[in-house]
Amino acid sequence: MKRATIHHPQPDATVLPIVSTVTLAYDDRHRRRIKMTADNGQDFLLDLEQATYLAEGDLLELEDGTTIRVVAALEDVLDVTARSIEEAARIAWHIGNRHTPVQVLNGGMMRLRYDHVLQHMIEGLGGVCEKKTAAFAPEPGAYKAGTGGHGHAHH
Repeated sequence: MKRATIHHPQPDATVLPIVSTVTLAYDDRHRRRIKMTADNGQDFLLDLEQATYLAEGDLLELEDGTTIRVVAALEDVLDVTARSIEEAARIAWHIGNRHTPVQVLNGGMMRLRYDHVLQHMIEGLGGVCEKKTAAFAPEPGAYKAGTGGHGHAHH
């Protein structure tokens, strides 16, 4: 089985040949060592030195110099909009208070994984929710930018 041992985060232009893609949900994109199956059916072993967040477009280099491109899977999400900056801040505070991963979209819109309880809370705060199926790539956190990790301790 081929091994992917090098992670190329968001390459600009690469000369490495891409042989396939691997489509992963958000929860499956923070890994170090695990057997994976590329979208073309090829099994490979992800074998990185440390746990790494794999973002949409990243490349995983196999031992033979070829690469597999990471694709973010489509997931059930809520796109949230607010009618004012104050409402957006209030909604963001309540979402953050629940330690819920959030993706910040253009125009101040927020995306989170679908959860009917959070949807009800957000709508109760005046937010507008649109349930859809889309890729989910939340903010990595201020203390661990780029790692996707949970960046603070609880005391």
